Amino acid sequence: MSKLDNTFGQQTVSQDERSKKIRRVFQLVASRYDLMNDFMSFGTHRIWKHFFVNYISFKSTDIIVDLAGGTGDIARKLAKKGANVIVVDPSIEMMQAGKQANSQQVLNIASIGERLPFADSSVDKLTISFGIRNMTSMSDALDEIHRVLKPGGEYYCLEFSRPMMPIRPFYNLYNQYIIPRLGALVAGQPEAYQYLIESIKRFPHQEEMKSLIEQAGFSKVIYRNLFFGIACIHTGINKH
Repeated sequence: MSKLDNTFGQQTVSQDERSKKIRRVFQLVASRYDLMNDFMSFGTHRIWKHFFVNYISFKSTDIIVDLAGGTGDIARKLAKKGANVIVVDPSIEMMQAGKQANSQQVLNIASIGERLPFADSSVDKLTISFGIRNMTSMSDALDEIHRVLKPGGEYYCLEFSRPMMPIRPFYNLYNQYIIPRLGALVAGQPEAYQYLIESIKRFPHQEEMKSLIEQAGFSKVIYRNLFFGIACIHTGINKH
């Protein structure tokens, strides 16, 4: 288990307590989550996600699991390209918000990333977008992802990361002072967005994340920075 697995803010808590707090956060912000992302990123999260979806290669017969899929925005983009996608997310509220906002539906399953409801070696691709940092145990989730992917199956992760030095101070100030205020203004939940910022700050930087993915059993692990490293795409292949 990584040193990040049992931390929540500045306090050490049990996995069960952390899980309850994370679910509470997303229950609070579900109805305005996508709108809030637009405000926080000035719309750039849509560009990152568009690039991410185009980065994923798949066949029409592939089974793709979009883990921590939330409102289903990534899954719907993949489905429009002909993919067979299953959204897995522990927050029923987030998935319901996605259903209410969009006419195109994908299959939703309520489950946590640390215990995926799939057989060993049964999934062709697994994607996760801005969700791996919210796992109760990141190392357990990576192990589960490795378990359910077929030999040669591919893992795609889009996540916030450490930006390059010239913009890092400005980015940190924006996260610390502006985003919680936007959370209060738009979503009415400054505490929830304070948690989200803390989770970004604690997230491993690019090389550390690459190492964690390799430790879970993946090969050919690479990453690609987006927007000067503010976001990053990590990929790996299940070598079994």
